[in-house]
Amino acid sequence: MSLPPKLIARLQFLARVIDRESTHLRQTDQRLFASKFGVEDAKRLADDADLAERVEAFVSRFGRLQDTVGDKLLPLWRQAVGETPGAMIDNLDRAERLRLLASADAWLTLRQLRNQMIHDYIEDPLILASALQSAHEHLHIITGTASALLEDLRRRGVELPG
Repeated sequence: MSLPPKLIARLQFLARVIDRESTHLRQTDQRLFASKFGVEDAKRLADDADLAERVEAFVSRFGRLQDTVGDKLLPLWRQAVGETPGAMIDNLDRAERLRLLASADAWLTLRQLRNQMIHDYIEDPLILASALQSAHEHLHIITGTASALLEDLRRRGVELPG
């Protein structure tokens, strides 16, 4: 596969970023969910700085990885394979049809969860606890999609780290 050097360099950069972001997210996930995060934990956030920092790190890293994969890697992947990137839903649907993404709908649901984790936790510990648990349980959708897109590029001859 012959690609412009700038595109290869950008894909290589994103592969390194995604590897680092995935590692950090998994580490934070393990620390935050060492025991089940529940409503009582969410209620303690104002008084437990360590727990609050772990929640903030998880939410930030979750959102950042999802943005990196969905907003940056996926359109570049389409370009690299000779397709024209489209709107996010079109890119997600294409990845789903090629079985590089389990479900475009699930991806969009995770975006909604991110918004709940960012905005709604201020008012409702139940919403935050539920959103965090769901994000934790479905983290594999984001990390799996990233891995599948990068592996597809490698199979096509693009030299990527990892």
